[in-house]
Amino acid sequence: MLSEKSAATVRATLPAVGAAISEISERFYDRLFAAHPELLRDLFNRGNQADGTQRQALAAAIAHFATALVEHPDRRPDAMLARIAHKHASLGISPGQYEVVHTHLFAGIAEVLGDAVTEEVGAAWNEVYWLMANALIAIEQRLYAEKGVLLGDTWRPWEVAERVRETEDVVTFRLRPADGGPLPAFGPGQYVSVRVELPDGARQIRQYSLSGAPGDATRQFSVKRVHGRAGDPAGEVSCHLHDHVAEGARLELSAPYGDVVLRDEGAPLLLASAGIGCTPMLAMLHQLAGSGYEAPVAVVHGDRSPADHAHAADHRALTAKLPRGSAHFWYEDPQGALSGDRRGRVDLRDVPLPEGLQAYLCGPLPFLRAVRTQLLERGVPASAVHYEVFGPDLWLGRD
Repeated sequence: MLSEKSAATVRATLPAVGAAISEISERFYDRLFAAHPELLRDLFNRGNQADGTQRQALAAAIAHFATALVEHPDRRPDAMLARIAHKHASLGISPGQYEVVHTHLFAGIAEVLGDAVTEEVGAAWNEVYWLMANALIAIEQRLYAEKGVLLGDTWRPWEVAERVRETEDVVTFRLRPADGGPLPAFGPGQYVSVRVELPDGARQIRQYSLSGAPGDATRQFSVKRVHGRAGDPAGEVSCHLHDHVAEGARLELSAPYGDVVLRDEGAPLLLASAGIGCTPMLAMLHQLAGSGYEAPVAVVHGDRSPADHAHAADHRALTAKLPRGSAHFWYEDPQGALSGDRRGRVDLRDVPLPEGLQAYLCGPLPFLRAVRTQLLERGVPASAVHYEVFGPDLWLGRD
């Protein structure tokens, strides 16, 4: 891992670099997009760049990796690296792009820290960067090989076979390969990247969880319209898919990726979601119901109201098919709720959590933090809590 000399330098300079990492990220992205505007147009999420969340995610990843290297030199933060690598593979990231990032990132470091970046400091942080980059490159190449994807051949054309409105703001798209080829296998909990061409010519990419059964004749994902609120822009891709993509239209999809995949180990399970985070849980429930899973499965969901709960009927029906399944739904506005549903936000105090539980979570960050905290307080080990985050992962340092 990190050399002894570089480890000492990184340990000594980490507080200064950590304090300036947000400003370094700003300078990096400004330089990167000035030199390569096509990356903002066709690769990076323009909405996340506009509100700053992507820049915060880069800062969190670098700081977390460097901290892990100096605090635990005998082990690598593989969970963090796997999550990033799966996202990169779904975008078609190539090894050469790490060189581009390196050029502009280290220029940003030099601009922000100035004379503090001595030759020794620069060499130490260069070692950190390439340890992280080379680890990601190796994982991504393995993922491409597993999926049978050639570098530069990320996108496959799919046709919309059916479009279903689930709620006022959620639409499900069911697709089949436009080339007539076989459907790629996927694990319950995985996602695909979807690339669309917008009216200004930009080709923007978003990730959506697969929500159908792994053996279905089509692949399906659901899209929640992102409304512009409190100065944040409306979702470019979600609005385009809602307003302009009908049955018969074509979309470009990546192979399925994602490291949060249901493990069929016979353990008691908790599947907890909020809002559109129910979609990967539906794929898991399809798998469990189809296999006759016999261990206890507690299905937990929180939403604004029953009318906002996408796939509510499937959520209940699939849970009912499990021999030891139980559904626990919370609604902030319970109008229209069924008997047994609860008012407010998810509260696990009355939900049985058997010994050996494995928990899978998906939803907005406040929900993830709240549920994870409740689980830890009830004695569930952190290693048994698996989560998927919408958008840039700002939780990297909180594992």
